[in-house]
Amino acid sequence: MKVVLEHLTKKFPSLNKKDKSEVIAVNDMSFEIPDGKLVGLLGPSGCGKSTALNLICGLETPTAGKIYFGDDDVTALPPEKRGVGLVFQNYALYPHLTVRQNILFPLQNLRGEAKLSREAMEEKMLAAAKLVQIEQLLERKPSEMSGGQQQRVAIARALVKTPRVLLLDEPLSNLDARLRLQTREEIRRIQRETGVTTVFVTHDQEEAMSISDVIVVMKEGVLQQQGKPQEVYNDPDNLFVAKFLGTPPINVFDGEVKGGRLYIAGDAVMELNGVPDRSVTVGIRPEAFRVRDDAPMRCALVGVEVMGRDTTIVATSEACTSGSIRAVIGAEYAEGVGGDEVRFYLKESKVHLFDPESGERIRFDGAKAL
Repeated sequence: MKVVLEHLTKKFPSLNKKDKSEVIAVNDMSFEIPDGKLVGLLGPSGCGKSTALNLICGLETPTAGKIYFGDDDVTALPPEKRGVGLVFQNYALYPHLTVRQNILFPLQNLRGEAKLSREAMEEKMLAAAKLVQIEQLLERKPSEMSGGQQQRVAIARALVKTPRVLLLDEPLSNLDARLRLQTREEIRRIQRETGVTTVFVTHDQEEAMSISDVIVVMKEGVLQQQGKPQEVYNDPDNLFVAKFLGTPPINVFDGEVKGGRLYIAGDAVMELNGVPDRSVTVGIRPEAFRVRDDAPMRCALVGVEVMGRDTTIVATSEACTSGSIRAVIGAEYAEGVGGDEVRFYLKESKVHLFDPESGERIRFDGAKAL
């Protein structure tokens, strides 16, 4: 089921009695969620992603804009008539009911033509339980289960009615790191097996990038960029997106373009085509750095962190605005790094320029590392 948001806006009244201005949680947002895809709504806390999810499912009414499921305008439909399955951050399982009863609950509340026989309900419940691999836990109550198992019950309950759209609101935030990894892989498997269009809300960029077909990055209610995860990472539209995606985060420097060359802290590090002389903000991904004794970019060496396959060189520069520089290189290239200084040359495709005031991307026609 394709989901389309057209100029969606949601305003809330201010909680400050002295300030009567409205709070804009979602601001004129338009995008399309392709049929059968998993879309990650991504952004920092308070950016409006959960509000957007609540608008899609009908728990909130938009101030302006339209929502379509396929060709159907569902903007004014109540949640129970939209055909959505919703999984909350806290799972919202009924503690006095068994797993079986929790999964059956949505089916038992069907009325009219949608009402099912007891045998049909049992069959659908068991199919949902098998899909999330909890069929052996049907007689347990939520208190007798781990967080990951409870999460699977919540997903099974959302899927049992065969929803048109599955909505997941930060479903992994209550799990420990190892269980988060395992559960997000399970969510991806379940989504692929069912083919249900899925919206996954998270503030964890690694989580979103690992399982989403498409990510939508938000800031202060405004859509910043959407696309395939790796494409957005490789080609950010602005400094916010570049800084939000990536672990370790992108290294940010004050720079200057002069005479077709990019200068950082007085060192000419790249030749550029198509950028006039001006001040720029330079974003350099950690994997862009290469170590060479005669390389042009000089930095003060802080230390070397060896972590199995990769090595991180920690350095500083007077032009760096993001604290310290973190350069991720292969362990075999770290030999001989020492002393007070380290010198880098750069991989051109991992270097991005931005306007220092607006943060918007400055694109260039071509580049060559020096």
